[in-house]
Amino acid sequence: LRHDIRNDLQLITAYAELLDDECETEGKQQYIDTINESADHAIELTQTARDLSEVMLSDDVEKERVDLQTILEGEVTEVKASYPGATLEFGTPVPSVTLATNETVSSVFRNLLKNAIQHNDKEVAEVIISAVEHEETVTVHIADNGPGVPDGRKEAVFGKGEQGLDSSGTGIGLHLVERIVSTHDGQVWIEDNDPEGAIFNVELPTV
Repeated sequence: LRHDIRNDLQLITAYAELLDDECETEGKQQYIDTINESADHAIELTQTARDLSEVMLSDDVEKERVDLQTILEGEVTEVKASYPGATLEFGTPVPSVTLATNETVSSVFRNLLKNAIQHNDKEVAEVIISAVEHEETVTVHIADNGPGVPDGRKEAVFGKGEQGLDSSGTGIGLHLVERIVSTHDGQVWIEDNDPEGAIFNVELPTV
């Protein structure tokens, strides 16, 4: 199903690009931009749905060894390319540690980075990524300058189908984050950023 949907969306995107080349009016250009943005969002949704289904249908999590630096820097690079108007920076060097997880953990950071940008109300979304190594764990902090998350919603946003503030999304992205982190014996929580915004914290075991 995911494969068929992606094929149709790629066809829509291809025809939108043809129209883009021939477009001569600003009004019509806005329609084409909307088509492209919606198609990109739907393609992203199929990827999130795939990741979530893999986690939910697995009886046992097969833990491997993945390098935090490789995973995190790779996801930051990809998100930067998708959102050139946003600012993503590392506040600290990423420690060279090995996680007791598997490749699905990349979905955690991808979703949190995109969430920090998509739900940002500033003209320029600013995201600072840092990581702190502990004795048996590492904690990754993803801080943004957005509207923040009220105390009464800090736990609820990770629930299945829960949407963020003023969100038109499905609410499965943060639920996927919570499921993957918990299945790998980790924790995820939200704190207030200073002076504004939110900090999403992910703690995962190391080996």
